[in-house]
Amino acid sequence: MSQSRPRKVILGLLPWPERQAVTDALRTETVGGLVLLAAAVVALAWANSPWSGAYESIRDAHFGIPALGLDLSVAHWTADGLLAIFFLVAGIELKREFVVGELRTPATAALPVIAAVCGMVVPAALYALTVTIGDGSLKGWAVAMATDIAFALAVLAVLSTHLPSALRAFLLTLAVVDDLGAILIIAVFFTSDLNFWALGAAFAGLLVFYVLQRFRVRGWWWYVPLSILTWALMYNSGVHATVAGVAMGLILRTTRDKGEKASPAARVSHLLHPVSAGVAVPLFALFAAGVGVSAGALGHVFTDPEPLGVVIGLVAGKILGIFLGTYLAARFTRAELNPDLAWADVFGLATLAGIGFTVALLIGELAFPDPATAEHIKAAVLVGSLIAAVLAAVLLRRRNRVYRQLWEDEERDEDADGIPDIYRTGSTRHSD
Repeated sequence: MSQSRPRKVILGLLPWPERQAVTDALRTETVGGLVLLAAAVVALAWANSPWSGAYESIRDAHFGIPALGLDLSVAHWTADGLLAIFFLVAGIELKREFVVGELRTPATAALPVIAAVCGMVVPAALYALTVTIGDGSLKGWAVAMATDIAFALAVLAVLSTHLPSALRAFLLTLAVVDDLGAILIIAVFFTSDLNFWALGAAFAGLLVFYVLQRFRVRGWWWYVPLSILTWALMYNSGVHATVAGVAMGLILRTTRDKGEKASPAARVSHLLHPVSAGVAVPLFALFAAGVGVSAGALGHVFTDPEPLGVVIGLVAGKILGIFLGTYLAARFTRAELNPDLAWADVFGLATLAGIGFTVALLIGELAFPDPATAEHIKAAVLVGSLIAAVLAAVLLRRRNRVYRQLWEDEERDEDADGIPDIYRTGSTRHSD
């Protein structure tokens, strides 16, 4: 009788090349997350200070080129312009995951994709249930669907929690799939009054971008003007301008040609990732997170059905969706959890994924154009993210002794060859 095939181990030790890529990405996101956290605190303090009038004046000040349809407020420039850089980097990371990362094969992609999809569907369903019971609006169903990886990592950094690399990579992959879902939602559900001439011209710009990549054309003087033009056309088409960013990220080549030290996507990501994490996203937060936090404003969060639905979606929805999605995917694929971890660790990670900030605030602004309602939705995003962060802190700190030991095992390099010893010992804890 032949031996049965070994069961797949989930959340095991990452392959060394994948761990290097994940470590590089998370290092930048962690630093950017701390800057993002600081920007959010400044925004809240400024908007609730005696100088709140100055904050609103700067946020609402307009500048641009009216003849080209680009006369935008500072807040809109950060949301439509700077966040295009964020989505460009997200597009690159998404393509990297599909080409060389965890999503490149159905077997490895199944678990994080199922977990991420459940982590989007359940929050949306709980929001819909809440507003239906409360006779509210369904327009905000997508607000609680996205995880903010930078903010989540900033929380981990503040807590000094030594989360193992496999759990961090899983969180990153969840956020990448979340970003894809958010991009599709923005493109499909928040597009109105289409200008088909501008949209066609934007697609033509993306086609030229693809051709330049296909024929290995190099030089920023080709790509920068083309990217700005394509972004402006996408904005004027009625499709949210950030879609242009993710489209260009998906077009960039992620594989290296012979003689290349890095692919075009890797070079662009290396250049723009710090700009995205350290400048673009924090500036967006600075002018999006400045909401009133008076007792009356916070009262709306827990009494109005729409904000309450966002809070329930971020906290309960993310926990239930990601945890149950991971458990059921493991159960039905006959996979087993890394023996060094427990399902409580997955639960804690699911709680951490309830921190939704950047994309949640963006979708909230798109879903509720009315300033008063938008303010309540933003407050709900902040409250829900804070609750998720506190719960995650309690759950993950309880296991930090275990995480510290795993982290030390993963980092030990006694022969100082640059590769941790655990990759030299024939460990069987690798993820398949």
